[in-house]
Amino acid sequence: MAEPTKYLEKSWHKRSDEAQERVLRAIRDMQARGEPVNFNTVHLKSGASKNYLYNNENIRKEIETLRSKEAARAGAWHKKYDRTSKSKDVLIEAKDKRIAKLEEENLRLRRELDNLRRLLYEKK
Repeated sequence: MAEPTKYLEKSWHKRSDEAQERVLRAIRDMQARGEPVNFNTVHLKSGASKNYLYNNENIRKEIETLRSKEAARAGAWHKKYDRTSKSKDVLIEAKDKRIAKLEEENLRLRRELDNLRRLLYEKK
């Protein structure tokens, strides 16, 4: 009876190795394309079950490592580009000053234009 199980075990190991290769290939492909790497996306891309992904220690560690790196990268981006409330207030104040300056210049130019038109009209 040990003989048939030997062949079954070989088949199981072969299927497991093929699944692991498919998963690792999918992860590399997703990294190359800049796609997010998590259990769900790897499951969809590779066709391996989520149960397999969670139970295989090597794959699980790989996915968790890549997922945490992506989260850290996204956090660093937000830290760099997100503005605090105070910095937004400063920016709004600077823009308000610029608008006031431009409105003042616009008014001055309109008056100058009116004066030039008046002078031109008086010449005629």
